[in-house]
Amino acid sequence: MSNPRGAVRIGTDIGGTFTDFVAIDDATGELRLEKTLTTPRDPSEGIFHGLDLMAKAHGVALADCTTLVHGTTLVINALIERKGAVTALVTTQGFRDVLEMRNELRYDVYDLQIEYPRPLVPRGLRMEVAERTSSDGVVLERPSREAVRAIVAALRAADVRSVAVCLLNSYANAENERAVGAMLGEEAPELAISLSSDVLPQIKEYERTSTTAANAYVKPLVDAYLAKISEGLGERGFHGELFVMQSGGGVLAADVAREFPIRVLESGPAGGVAAARWWGALVGEANLLCFDMGGTTAKLCTIARGEALVAEEYEAARVYRFKRGSGFAISVPVFDLLEIGTGGGSIARIDHLGLLKVGPQSSGASPGPACYGLGGTNATVTDADVALGYLDPGYFLGGSMRLQPELAISAIGAGVAPQLGGIPAIDAAYGIHELANEDMASAGRLHLAERGEDIAAMSMVACGGAGPVHAYGLAKKLGVRKLIVPPAAGVMSALGMLVEDLAIDRVRTSRGLLVAAVPAELERLFAEMLVEAAQLLKTERRTLVAKRVADLRYRGQGYNVRVPLKSGTLSVASIRAAFETEYKLHYGRIYSDVDIELVNLRLNARQPATRPFVPAKPAVASSGIDAARKGVRRAYFGSAGYFDCPVFDRYKLSEGHCHTGAAFVEERETTTLIGPGGAFTVNEYGMLMIEVA
Repeated sequence: MSNPRGAVRIGTDIGGTFTDFVAIDDATGELRLEKTLTTPRDPSEGIFHGLDLMAKAHGVALADCTTLVHGTTLVINALIERKGAVTALVTTQGFRDVLEMRNELRYDVYDLQIEYPRPLVPRGLRMEVAERTSSDGVVLERPSREAVRAIVAALRAADVRSVAVCLLNSYANAENERAVGAMLGEEAPELAISLSSDVLPQIKEYERTSTTAANAYVKPLVDAYLAKISEGLGERGFHGELFVMQSGGGVLAADVAREFPIRVLESGPAGGVAAARWWGALVGEANLLCFDMGGTTAKLCTIARGEALVAEEYEAARVYRFKRGSGFAISVPVFDLLEIGTGGGSIARIDHLGLLKVGPQSSGASPGPACYGLGGTNATVTDADVALGYLDPGYFLGGSMRLQPELAISAIGAGVAPQLGGIPAIDAAYGIHELANEDMASAGRLHLAERGEDIAAMSMVACGGAGPVHAYGLAKKLGVRKLIVPPAAGVMSALGMLVEDLAIDRVRTSRGLLVAAVPAELERLFAEMLVEAAQLLKTERRTLVAKRVADLRYRGQGYNVRVPLKSGTLSVASIRAAFETEYKLHYGRIYSDVDIELVNLRLNARQPATRPFVPAKPAVASSGIDAARKGVRRAYFGSAGYFDCPVFDRYKLSEGHCHTGAAFVEERETTTLIGPGGAFTVNEYGMLMIEVA
């Protein structure tokens, strides 16, 4: 998004440990950054505290801000922790148990005690209504007001606050579903209502019901949360627009996010991916691995040929973290993130076999790692990094939060080293650091192999407060030779929210053999979706850039292939050619004697920035890099031993500055580690371009 010259825009991202802030001055291209501890009990407190700091320390007054974009993990946390509203489901008679029956697949055929997550809506709150729409959209029976009134009485008796309405075949014709929604609204205006024909108007009964139920479950929570933020911003003089980052890229107006909160399921991590893609485009890097490591988790996302990979199906609240199918389905666009329970606050422990483990348990923001001095006693990844000399205890968060290395060494020496044969605490610390890197590398190899990507041909972009500290070691393990650390890497998710466009995705099911498809009808459906997108984005259709996609498959197959459609007039021949190209790319061959089936049509509509943000460039180096040297820090690198590493002030580095050998580059929000044998150069945008040994 872009604003008139002179406008200030703010992005804020709430993480498990820290809340990040970035302010952009469009007139100068200057970035102003802030980072505060997250307030888990009420995340909005951390936002307001950080905004007050922005005003005091950087002169960024909310009265001068035209746009504030927010990213949060509130939705996914509410689903995992079961902290949503009391929710009911209204569905067609005979279909109340879809949430229990799921898709009738066992995610582990050999587990006799297989478990699934409890449905968000208990069976007693799944209400049936007599109605029927055929699969081709013909209304066979209409719902009665008397039946809806009886349902409302039962809902009030159970103190229900939110209702998901998901009727059979409403993706083909939403007339009955909208009628039920209207009657519920008239009879019980206090209820929050989610219609599947608005949330997810596509085929697959379980996925549609599950997604709509999840939207209803978190809707009152998100509505109250965003209302509180809007009110607090207004009290502080903010008169601009509030937006929320979406899980699959693009931002939404806050009032639309309040209606469709499931779209912001993973909005926080999505900002980092968006920023990595944006920085990569600036320097012509189209194939990237985005590595974002914060205080609680690490995330990896593939950016191939300039586009971040997006998954249309997501699973929340898995019973077993790495077993696909053990969670409940959420069908919304989400960046294809691999999330690992390894962050700066991840706790190191010895398991029952006597082996060192790191995470997924985290010390969080409170009490935090032992070195924070806030009462934490468990050894964490951050404690290991401090003990190894990778972090300056006096310059954490620019010196506003002093770390206590003696507490870190004590926690490692007491809780980890003795159980590893009594090795020195420094070696135990290096083991924690290396194991954290190896856990991420193992997951990353599998993530890339599943997507058919060549690791050696990719560069890595590091972000997050802990990402640049661990990225060099991770890149070395993966075989990545180029590591990129952009400016503001420690708060990059917040920056990514400010460089994204206003955007929305729409979908329609249009199932049938491709050979029988009527191009004019497909064009009509795409036009209908574009009208919806313009209404949701509150803009004119002519200002939107639309990308059209079709889900196709060979007849008899159960899985679809996502096929981008070229702009211009559609034809059966052009769609077939696009499908065969995409299918061959995925599977290596095509079947010319098998019919192709069309399943869904998708539209991504974006409103591009009128004046895209251009970051301020650092001055070209007029003197040697020694002008940026802060001093020397002794650091331990395992079998390679101790190194006296130069420490550079990132804010004094200029274009053309370079260094070879182990070093640290410090900025307020993070520290970049360059290992022995590595080298870095500063490019025209102030990005650290690091060669990995």
